[in-house]
Amino acid sequence: MEAHRDIETLIGMMARLPGLGPRSARRAVLHLVKKRDTQLLPLARLLEEVGRTIRTCLNCGNLSTGDICGICDAPKRANGQVCVVEDVADLWAMERAHVFEGRYHVLGGTLSPLDDVGPDDLAIPKLRDRIAAEDIREVILALNATVDGQTTAHYVAKELSSTGVSISGLAQGVPIGGELDYLDDGTLRAALSSRKPF
Repeated sequence: MEAHRDIETLIGMMARLPGLGPRSARRAVLHLVKKRDTQLLPLARLLEEVGRTIRTCLNCGNLSTGDICGICDAPKRANGQVCVVEDVADLWAMERAHVFEGRYHVLGGTLSPLDDVGPDDLAIPKLRDRIAAEDIREVILALNATVDGQTTAHYVAKELSSTGVSISGLAQGVPIGGELDYLDDGTLRAALSSRKPF
């Protein structure tokens, strides 16, 4: 009976993951238990390893095994452009599409009064600091085309207006209500190449 309780606890934890409900989590856990030696135990070891070694990049907010991620550490990426995204999933979506060759800045969310997320909860001051420190000439606001995303983009643009940096946003290709992580590479490429002044 104790094993059953542990499995139910695992199912409950898995069900909290994005895209998994209670039924999907139950199927996944039962599959893993059946394949204990080839899938469950290696997955458990890998989760523990990732939990110990993965850090947030001190510069941009990406995930890395070191204090500074490979993108921030690459001299060729210091081209004067910074692409501002909501979260790491959006950064990875841009990287998958191979459409941007500069550096990134992860805000860590969007302004959302309903979720009690205000300007102090986002990495906006750090972005201002990076503009001077890294000789940034253009900030590309690649935030989701949602109400919260666009509200955040306008707020960031206003906050950066006194820096003299060029500010642009993604243009066509990103549907209203769309999220970057779900867009295909061609749509991202079109949106980035036809960006417009903010």
